[in-house]
Amino acid sequence: MKTVSILEHVWIPLTDGTRLAAKIWLPESAEQKPVPAILEYIPYRKRDVEAVPDSITHGYFAGHGYACVRVDLRGAGDSEGVLEDEYLRQEQDDGLAVLQWIAAQPWCDGSIGMMGISWGGFNALQLAALRPPELKAIITVCSTDDRYADDVHYMGGCLLGDNLSWASTMFSYNTCPPDPELVGENWRKMWFERLQKSGLWLEKWLRHQRRDAYWEHGSVCEDFSAIACPVMAVSGWADGYSNAVFRLLQGVKVPRKGLIGPWSHKYPHFGVPGPAIGFLQEALRWWDQWLKGTETGIMQEPMLRVWMQDSVAPTTQYTKRPGRWVAESDWPSADIQTQTYRLQPGELVQTENRVSPRTMTIQSPLSVGLYAGKWCSYAAPPDLPHDQREEDGGALIFESRPLKEPLEILGAPFLELDLASNRPVAMIAVRLSDVAPDDKATRITYGLLNLCHHKSHKAPELLKTGRSYRVRVQLNHIAQHFPVGNRFRISISTSYWPLAWPPPEPVRLSLFLENSRLALPVRQSRPSDDDLPAFEAPVGALPVQTSLLQPKVQKWRVIRDLAEDTSTLEVVKDEGIIRHDTIDWNVGSCCREWYTFQSNDFKSVRGETVWNRSFQRKKWSVKTVTRTVLTADATHFILWAEVDAFEGDRRVYSQDYHFKIPRDHV
Repeated sequence: MKTVSILEHVWIPLTDGTRLAAKIWLPESAEQKPVPAILEYIPYRKRDVEAVPDSITHGYFAGHGYACVRVDLRGAGDSEGVLEDEYLRQEQDDGLAVLQWIAAQPWCDGSIGMMGISWGGFNALQLAALRPPELKAIITVCSTDDRYADDVHYMGGCLLGDNLSWASTMFSYNTCPPDPELVGENWRKMWFERLQKSGLWLEKWLRHQRRDAYWEHGSVCEDFSAIACPVMAVSGWADGYSNAVFRLLQGVKVPRKGLIGPWSHKYPHFGVPGPAIGFLQEALRWWDQWLKGTETGIMQEPMLRVWMQDSVAPTTQYTKRPGRWVAESDWPSADIQTQTYRLQPGELVQTENRVSPRTMTIQSPLSVGLYAGKWCSYAAPPDLPHDQREEDGGALIFESRPLKEPLEILGAPFLELDLASNRPVAMIAVRLSDVAPDDKATRITYGLLNLCHHKSHKAPELLKTGRSYRVRVQLNHIAQHFPVGNRFRISISTSYWPLAWPPPEPVRLSLFLENSRLALPVRQSRPSDDDLPAFEAPVGALPVQTSLLQPKVQKWRVIRDLAEDTSTLEVVKDEGIIRHDTIDWNVGSCCREWYTFQSNDFKSVRGETVWNRSFQRKKWSVKTVTRTVLTADATHFILWAEVDAFEGDRRVYSQDYHFKIPRDHV
């Protein structure tokens, strides 16, 4: 590896006078012999929150001959300005200016790649769709092409619980100050501008409950042909964004690669559940191919490589998911066949014959969903689904017979149903589980559908009670091996709280089984899978030095108070206090979340989050506290929030928010 120099703080000027803060890693002699550059452009504070992973990742690429530029978005970290929402046109315009600035630097040869996880994966796709000439290739990790159908806000037209928790996370981030050591005496003015103007994003997101122009902006699926540079798309089965990999491979027509492991919302070299892989080596091959013009052989390998998961007992966290790597030369794959099963009372039957016209009904308790885990697993605290037997008592279940031969699926299962609702607004949750001989049930994948959206996410319609509707519930993509003797189970419920917000009132669905069916994407094992080259072990540059001053605490508790007939899911993610040793900078963060309901009272559903963040150096300290509460009645969502900011022990800023937002077919 080459010797690397680090520019800790560089200002990138924009045309409106705002300056963005960058940290830059340069290989030796780049000033004399320019090199390609790699940009990561995110709001997650290069100075502290992302300092350790940034040093591992960007230090590695710089050591292999790339200039790496990590930029805080406008209004985030140490950058000037205010961040007012996700993926605004302003963010994209700033990104285009950053690319132009990088290309004009003496250490850059004019070729740039973009790489990012989550937010950085989003804007890599979004900027690629604008076709800046400097951008030659991207790697998008744990992101989406569709901001409405497949993001943290809505799923199948249902409002996700993660919409609240994610909005609360950004509400907290946007209260954080820049580092006075970098920005100087202007730090307090920058801080107060953020506190006063960033706003409460959850209010905006709740005002767009259907697919509209707000969500179409930044959704590259609206025009895949706009993307003209090569794309590597990466995710994990425990992540919330694995579906996008398949749509990108099918939709874009540029050179492309897809990679999905067992991981949660992590870069694969930090991958949990394992096995983590040498992702930086794979990324380096990609960059060498497209930024340096070096033939690395990466494009001669299969288009898609995924981790075929083996059967495991259910638990909320795994160190490693057993399985093996399999590959497809193209996607969609002609080698994957649809296998259908008819629904009969309690059974899944593989037959083409007509089945008896049976009707079954279901009205689920609000407790179905307490063991569902997060919409997107962040691997901390333990947030994967628990044994599905805890949930299935409140659902209709349909189960196969014990398998006489192994079964493997790769793709997106779906369930087609004929049904009727006794209420005008209803939802359905469908889970596919792997059931072991000892009856333990591990959720493999699932899907949600707001039944008012069964025709369109743009123009939902109230259901007519008693009328029969034909609906299709799409489950998330998955790769799963079912062994001999196991069964697979479909579970259907009318609520799934707190993963998704329930309808305004209890719903009873009638399912007409005669024409209902489950479709599985079945893949046959191939000898060629055994010949795939093994991934190398994870590597990286040396991380910046930190010390843990206060220990981390993680909890995920279901609390049932039978005396009051209340149920609460409590989530605690306390990161403790971390000292960044070389810059004398102590950072603390703690998030607590509560999702509650009483009995089967749909008006009692409540979500609450509290964030504490602190920053300290010598005699200087700052703390912010944010609180967000979301409830609903039959016609409106009711949102209340507050922010308090402190210098030392003195409160210097406080603001309350209160909104009442009409429910729109949700």
